[in-house]
Amino acid sequence: MRCYVPKRARCNATNSKAFATYAKVTFGWDMFLCEAIATALKPLVIMFGAVSNQQIFLSTMKNLKTTLAIPFIMILGCAIFAGCNFSTGAKKDLRTGLSFNYNGFIVQDVLLIDPANKPMTDNKVQLNTRIAIAAFGIHNYGLKDGKVFPGMMLLVTDKKGTPVLNAADLFAGGQGYPPANATELRGDITIAKPMTAGETYHVKVHIWDKVKADNEINIETDLVVQ
Repeated sequence: MRCYVPKRARCNATNSKAFATYAKVTFGWDMFLCEAIATALKPLVIMFGAVSNQQIFLSTMKNLKTTLAIPFIMILGCAIFAGCNFSTGAKKDLRTGLSFNYNGFIVQDVLLIDPANKPMTDNKVQLNTRIAIAAFGIHNYGLKDGKVFPGMMLLVTDKKGTPVLNAADLFAGGQGYPPANATELRGDITIAKPMTAGETYHVKVHIWDKVKADNEINIETDLVVQ
């Protein structure tokens, strides 16, 4: 079992949930504003003998509500996107069954890596080999003295839930890394005793940021030993 922090990768992500929430609030506020305008102008309409056209007037104001709401939503949305410095999401590889979710970090992908250092296309592994779980394109770390401080927990359990491999933090005692050198985190798993052929083992990986507490990645997959 080992881990390392290799070379750089890049990615982009945004948080649309915040935009949707603020858009909804903004739209409601704009409608309230336009209702107030319509109420204030109604006496003027009556004064100039346009009572018969009130329905047209009110219909126009309703259209105005929507017209005003759209620019406000777009402006707020742009401001929110520009100010966002976090992301959240989830993904599953239907070939290997590996799934992961992330919060705070920006993550490009997480893959099972075979003994030849290539992405796996299923979750079958051979005894006496070494595979890895690797997270790529990790960004948005918190910085301390210009360095990043990741943590990585790796747990492998049998079908009864008994740990066969349990590493609380593969980066324990680390002195920090330049951000460009920590965009890929990898934990190696040696397929050997007490694992046995014909059994399925469950793997959990938890990656966190020791500087920015909200940053985390959670990974799970099954390994079928052959």
